[in-house]
Amino acid sequence: MWDHCLTFEDDRSSFEGMATYTHGHHESVLRSHRWRTAENSAAYLLPHLSSGFTLLDVGCGPGTITANLATQVTHVTALERTDAALDLARAEVARQGLTNVGFAVGDVHALDFPDDSFDVVHAHQVLQHVTDPVAALREMRRVTRPGGVVAARDSDYAGFTWFPLMPELDEWLALYQRIARGNGGEPDAGRRMLSWARAAGFTDITATASVWCFADDADRQWWGGMWADRILESDMAATALRTGAASREDLERLSAGWRAWSQSPDGWFTIPHGEILCRV
Repeated sequence: MWDHCLTFEDDRSSFEGMATYTHGHHESVLRSHRWRTAENSAAYLLPHLSSGFTLLDVGCGPGTITANLATQVTHVTALERTDAALDLARAEVARQGLTNVGFAVGDVHALDFPDDSFDVVHAHQVLQHVTDPVAALREMRRVTRPGGVVAARDSDYAGFTWFPLMPELDEWLALYQRIARGNGGEPDAGRRMLSWARAAGFTDITATASVWCFADDADRQWWGGMWADRILESDMAATALRTGAASREDLERLSAGWRAWSQSPDGWFTIPHGEILCRV
């Protein structure tokens, strides 16, 4: 553990003025996000979709889940915070030749859509990054038609589990949680999803959980290699260096730890996710 990180304030005020989104859009981040599909990331929602529905995909990222959802409904609107971020989804939708996806730039805390606009509003790995997840869920409910659903899924970093036990991964997790909270988010979002939905006024809520597991040789090397790069090159790394949360030598050591884990034949990593399906 690096000494200077022990005295670095673990407060959001330490990162005042920072953008909310911790990861950024470096290739190492997109490598992970483009792996996501509706099947591996929104399976809890799929049985509730219909070909006649319209759907808002909040925080659509590079658009792989968005494109999958578009095959299940009549129309999808993909939402991102900036036009540059939205270009990633535009490219994926064009690559797949889909014609039933529209695009909008906006803030989930203040959606620029009339009340009752969509049958389904979906957000994957979004609520952990917003400054007020309860307000975000209220807005998602506002733009959902009566009888529709609001669906959200977020990971829970404190619930991440791995083997072999490695101090570098412990330090990586502590650093990530420090930076994510400094950015105004809540990395242990999964366990809070039901609580946030209730606080937002939903009363008909189905709360579930699911996991990603990386344990075979290919998955382990892909996941570990991705984080070995990400801890050096993503916006998280830039924030750690700029704020003094870690030095370049610290990040290099954590990266080496990820690579060592990825090469272990016993390597196993699970990520739990909290899911909410809220009837309006």
